[in-house]
Amino acid sequence: MYDILETVNSPADLRRLSDKQLEKLCEEIRRYMVECCAVNPGHLGSSLGTVELVVALHKVFDTPKDKLVFDVGHQAYAHKIITGRREAFRKNRQKDGISGFPSRKESQYDAFGAGHSSTSISAALGFAEAARLMGTGEKAVAIIGDGALTGGLAWEGLNNAGSSKSDILVILNDNNISIDQNIGALHNYLLQFTTHPFYNRLKNKVWNSMGESKAREWLQKRVIDTKSNLVRSSGGALFESLGFRYFGPIDGNDLEQLVATLQRLRNLHGPRLLHIHTRKGAGYAPAEANPTVWHAPGRFDPVSGERIKQIRTADRYQDVFGQVLLELAQKDERVVGITPAMASGCGMNIFAEAFPDRFFDVGIEEGHAVTFSAGLAAAGLKPFCNIYSSFSQRAYDNIIHDVALQNLPVVLCFDRAGLVGEDGATHHGCFDLAAYRSIPNATISAPRNEVELKRLMFTALNSAGGPFIIRYPRGCGEGTPWKEAEYEELPVGKGEKLLDGKQVAVLGIGPVVNRALAAAKRHKADYWVGPAVYDMRYLKPLDVEILEEVSKYRAILTVEDGTLKGGLFGAVSEYFAGRPDAPIIKGIGIPDRFIGQDSQKGQWESCSLDEESILDMLIGMMKQ
Repeated sequence: MYDILETVNSPADLRRLSDKQLEKLCEEIRRYMVECCAVNPGHLGSSLGTVELVVALHKVFDTPKDKLVFDVGHQAYAHKIITGRREAFRKNRQKDGISGFPSRKESQYDAFGAGHSSTSISAALGFAEAARLMGTGEKAVAIIGDGALTGGLAWEGLNNAGSSKSDILVILNDNNISIDQNIGALHNYLLQFTTHPFYNRLKNKVWNSMGESKAREWLQKRVIDTKSNLVRSSGGALFESLGFRYFGPIDGNDLEQLVATLQRLRNLHGPRLLHIHTRKGAGYAPAEANPTVWHAPGRFDPVSGERIKQIRTADRYQDVFGQVLLELAQKDERVVGITPAMASGCGMNIFAEAFPDRFFDVGIEEGHAVTFSAGLAAAGLKPFCNIYSSFSQRAYDNIIHDVALQNLPVVLCFDRAGLVGEDGATHHGCFDLAAYRSIPNATISAPRNEVELKRLMFTALNSAGGPFIIRYPRGCGEGTPWKEAEYEELPVGKGEKLLDGKQVAVLGIGPVVNRALAAAKRHKADYWVGPAVYDMRYLKPLDVEILEEVSKYRAILTVEDGTLKGGLFGAVSEYFAGRPDAPIIKGIGIPDRFIGQDSQKGQWESCSLDEESILDMLIGMMKQ
């Protein structure tokens, strides 16, 4: 079924193939990728588009000695398949399987781990400078997409690499714009000419023969100006102004041209940037027709391309957010929406369609998104800035310096908080509760269901100032009738008692409260007595009235889907620290380790955040 692919167990096998066999290999990799992702979903579209690029890179470069640094990792499925992980790819993103992203602990061919964007250039620059200092002669290549290039870190890396004259090759994979054939012909000619060994030997010989003279300086300037004018139409002048030699654009799905170009560029030195165009979803018609949907399509029929609909037990939190934001904006013209390239993922596309002038997708720029929101708030608007929880970590300074310090009313909605499932450690929203609790002027909240999310957004809209954080998980809610629920303000710093009990008090925050409540009710049904359960709702400010009330209990159990260290458990422990009459305090939360890929339920079980584990803890505590 896979005549060529099954013979490729490493890049060394690939390098022995003929040009015709390499073309066949690309075809089989695509087919295999579609076959696997149809039953085991992943990030498909981008990886389909980079098959030829990955094959060409491993053909030309001496991997793993030469370092290939992938940005984000959405482009790296073919890389995994041809570097000894073909069969393991069938368990991509599953428990005990391989990660959906490059991982240093997984393979020697994964030079640098990446799950967040815009890191590749900085990391590859590190490899390039290390190779120079140690004299190893290793090559460093950064592969970055046009989306990831919007990230500020990418431009910091470009600026540093260009000014340091490091021996680094950056490949810009642009999969949004098709190649204009007329312009492409000129650029293809220029590319062949400027990468040709004879041209570069002659150029260096001419410059060396002229020495450090005024004539050389004048002539070099004229040559550079002429070349920059020729590449300006493709954006090359911008990269050349940063100190890079710019090449391209070329067709990134033309294997023959890629191999020839990379062979020439490998033998050049200094900062080089190759601009390629690929088709997202290339080689699979449904993915090419709708690249946004097929970025991560879920399960589908590999033959027809028909996507298999997921059965949802309730509305997703992201959809609740989107609809509520729309309703708030309809009532208050000050409401604006900001997201760093996650409009559909966070549900803000609903708002964007209705209010395009009040919607801002700033690209993959989390720090900018927050400071931009602060500027909007300072001008009198009411910004709702939605960022995935794990990505909010990149805006930590902006939240402190630009929002909290100035006490500006920015609503920060952290989607994908807690454990997120198959994307694994790079994407879990584990650290937000602990990270932001120490910031003055901050309000930190977590709804236990959809109605609470709706009301917290309304509360945040009417808040006086400071960052108002609302964090909620990935996936479906609890099925509460949120559409019929009235808009009500939830007093800041006030929780709610959900269940009376004796001896032990459970203090929870976020949707995990529902599992704690179910466990407590089961305990009461089985043993005729059970713990009290409280939804704290706000981590900051804490409801001290509830804390004083539960101080009379023998023991307290905190439950949270954030890190056990520094979150609710830390806050409650700090409150009672030093009190001689303090109750015993135990906590359930995410332990002090990175949690690997698995289903959300599997991850809850591994962290004792499922109903059964909470019940087991309560049984033990009630017996003591």
